Amino acid sequence: MITIVSDTHSETGHELTGRTLEAVREADLVVHAGDFTTEAALSAFESESNRLVAVHGNNATPKVLDRLPKVRTFEENGVRFVVVHRHRSGSTGLELLGRERDADVVIFGHSHRHLVEDTGEVLLLNPGSHAQPRGGLRTHLELEPRKEGFGGGVRRGDGELLQEFSVGGVVES
Repeated sequence: MITIVSDTHSETGHELTGRTLEAVREADLVVHAGDFTTEAALSAFESESNRLVAVHGNNATPKVLDRLPKVRTFEENGVRFVVVHRHRSGSTGLELLGRERDADVVIFGHSHRHLVEDTGEVLLLNPGSHAQPRGGLRTHLELEPRKEGFGGGVRRGDGELLQEFSVGGVVES
């Protein structure tokens, strides 16, 4: 399983609770789309994760900036992902970034609100914020591997499924 989170905005720790904490601990891979804020928060995520792929956000301290890139590309189960915190040109810029990197999916944060948007070229995924939802819900994403790609879901911090989607293939029944 892949668990995707963003926008922790912590001075001290990971701020994970409920199903989000369980999902991070259970995941084979945790993806964080930026804004840990401090090195202590980043280190707390590393200690809870089997494997962490992360980028820095716009509120990163210098030590976090030194440890994490602005953009990262990786592949899992035949799907190519790009991770970035934000892009100045919104959805259009995110789609172009994905196409530029030959990605199937662009994972991003910054808005603190979850989003699943299929542009026809690239799937845009924003997990929202598990810690500071800014008027929305505390959310994260979970991706379960399928024969091809992943079946995905937007989940509240308590585990309630809000939305299902597929990544790089058809979700099997």
